[in-house]
Amino acid sequence: MIPAPFDYVAPTSLADALAALADSGDEVKVLAGGQSLLPILRMRLNAPDRVVDLGRVEELRGITEEGDSIVIGAMTTYAELLASDVVREHAGLLTKAVQEVADPQIRHRGTVGGALVHADPAGDVGAPVLALEAELVITGPAGQRTVPATEFFQDLFETAVGEGELLTAIRVPRHTGWGSHYEKFVRVVHQWSIVAVGATVRVENGLIAEARIGLTNMGSTPLRARAVEDALVGGPATQDSVREACAAAAEGTNPPSDLNGDSDYRRHLATVLSRRAVLAAAGV
Repeated sequence: MIPAPFDYVAPTSLADALAALADSGDEVKVLAGGQSLLPILRMRLNAPDRVVDLGRVEELRGITEEGDSIVIGAMTTYAELLASDVVREHAGLLTKAVQEVADPQIRHRGTVGGALVHADPAGDVGAPVLALEAELVITGPAGQRTVPATEFFQDLFETAVGEGELLTAIRVPRHTGWGSHYEKFVRVVHQWSIVAVGATVRVENGLIAEARIGLTNMGSTPLRARAVEDALVGGPATQDSVREACAAAAEGTNPPSDLNGDSDYRRHLATVLSRRAVLAAAGV
């Protein structure tokens, strides 16, 4: 299908992009990589008056190191993230999750920031960002503000990014020396997650000193498996101990029921995948 007519703006700076968002009372959509927006436009599920394309705003790209954090520009593509040795060493969970995103063509066009703002609970970036306790930098007419990942995802396809604002960067604390693993369950390769679990774990002297677990597609937003984290910390990194802790993986979740599986099936998957992800991250 062909999209409905719209005005197209391609700014070359962040200031111009914000001006393009503010310079209209009409409905505006932001185009990042376009891997989610373009199919929606083609099917006419949305018909904005204006599309603001961020593809030429170079200041929103790139990966830098700032103190104890890695800063990822919102327009950084999946492929650019995968090529980063810094991300691989200090935020390995994000690298492992992005490896599971679709196929190489999508990964060369899709952007990390675009996926986060789209906020599909079945997407592969949200849960790892939560588990890594990242901060999201949002810029708008009133200036810049920083939102913790726990407050960024607000509901299905809804985030803390307000009208006239843009997600400009993701700040990820260094997790140097932590083990990590992303366990994804799908029926067909490259599909959206039926359920996925991201785990990052720090082991000291055979005990789990710290653990953070993110759940994909277990509710209307990505979730932290807090009960599992609490049960893991201080315990031995063993098969039995991890299995017992991960039995609580579905606690507090509200997974959907659809053609891929009902909510009870997803709750069971969450416990199994959590156990696998934690054991792999802990090197057991």
